[in-house]
Amino acid sequence: MSPPLTLPPDPADRPFLRLVRSTGFKLAALHAVLIVVSAVALSAFFWWSTAGYLNRQTDLAVRTDVQLLTARWHAGGTEALAPAIEQKLAEDADDEEIYLLTDQVGRVLAGNIEQLSPSSLHEGDWHEGPILRDGQATVGRIYALDLPDGSRLLVGRDVKQRLELRELVGNAVLYGTLLALILAAIGGLLVRRLLQSRLAPVAATATAIGHGDLSHRVPLSGADDDFDHLAETVNAMLDRIGVLMDGVREVSNAIAHDLRTPLARLRGRLEEALEQTDAANLRAAVERGIAELDGIIGVFQALLRIAEIEAGARRSAFAGLDLAALLADAGDLYGAAADERGLVFVVDLPPSLPMVGDRDMLLQAAANLLDNAIKFTPPGGQVRLAAARRGGDIEITVSDSGPGIPAGDRGKVVERFYRAEASRGTPGSGLGLALVQAVAQLHGGTLAFEDAGPGLRATITLPAPEKPLEPEHAYVMAG
Repeated sequence: MSPPLTLPPDPADRPFLRLVRSTGFKLAALHAVLIVVSAVALSAFFWWSTAGYLNRQTDLAVRTDVQLLTARWHAGGTEALAPAIEQKLAEDADDEEIYLLTDQVGRVLAGNIEQLSPSSLHEGDWHEGPILRDGQATVGRIYALDLPDGSRLLVGRDVKQRLELRELVGNAVLYGTLLALILAAIGGLLVRRLLQSRLAPVAATATAIGHGDLSHRVPLSGADDDFDHLAETVNAMLDRIGVLMDGVREVSNAIAHDLRTPLARLRGRLEEALEQTDAANLRAAVERGIAELDGIIGVFQALLRIAEIEAGARRSAFAGLDLAALLADAGDLYGAAADERGLVFVVDLPPSLPMVGDRDMLLQAAANLLDNAIKFTPPGGQVRLAAARRGGDIEITVSDSGPGIPAGDRGKVVERFYRAEASRGTPGSGLGLALVQAVAQLHGGTLAFEDAGPGLRATITLPAPEKPLEPEHAYVMAG
């Protein structure tokens, strides 16, 4: 029997590779690189401004001496140049100047260098190295110049102390860079650990949510920093997801509960139709069944319309409109229904109320409010439709003198399929006010209920346009 096949380990599972590919490591590495680059740049500038400055000053002093001594030679030849060199050596308080003047055959005419072959240097050469000056070993930086009469002039400076200073500066730069590397590595590890410690609760919360624990939330550190703001945003998102899932659950339960009765009635109608032998009775039973189906279809159409509104798909239909004319049409439509029920129907609208919105959705919202008001107001009561602009808002108000809604139920009546006890015996699906709420939110507004004493006052508050609009001017809202 052959041994079981074993697969080679996945390279991605190696701890080092996981470390290198982690975001924390990348941020830490970026942090380290920035520190090192900054340290190198600072060290280079420090070098340029110290050791480099000393070198430039030395070269400048040597070139100046060369120009002065060359001018002296032009004025009196080597006979004038040799005394000038001796005088400069006598006046050298810092004991750094180096000179050597030789004739055509290499004899020393003046200077303080004892060991350096002038022939080893070419015209315009710079030489930096060990020399013997006044019997002392040192380091010099020397410039060679051939004079027109065949003599040679060497001018320089003793740079032994400056080299020691340059070495000291170089060591400081080197050790400073190494220290920066060490600090960068430590800082990178600390940054990585900090990121991991702050992001670990987010990952743990996401894992818990993925396993079905929707109650889990990202804990806040109390520092009120960017990570806390991220945690608050994630928690708000999870709260919203929880509300939506609860809503889906409630809607599913409500659909199952509210459609059970009409479906049972529909089944009864169909059974009744099977038992009919008379054509007229059969037709009546079928028509009643169709009416039941129409009600069920209406429920699903309302649900789809609410979902479409909440998804923002209706924003493409936004255009300039005259809300006063739209509400006047709704008043004409429901005024006749109010007269049939013996109600006083009052319409209080301004001559014009331009705004931007979805005409059909706004008309549907107003119709739902008027339908509820007329449905629940007893004969002899009053229904009032009004609209006005108040500051930066437009308010649409529908009030009635009916029984109203208890204060404890006003926040629930906009939930899908919710029906207060007082409305259980009236026709309806419990979706009308939910649709009104969705329309108000689609337009960036709100829906509120308050006691009309007696009755109920429903108010839709919508944002008014900042600039005057033509009533039929097409306008598509962003986002």
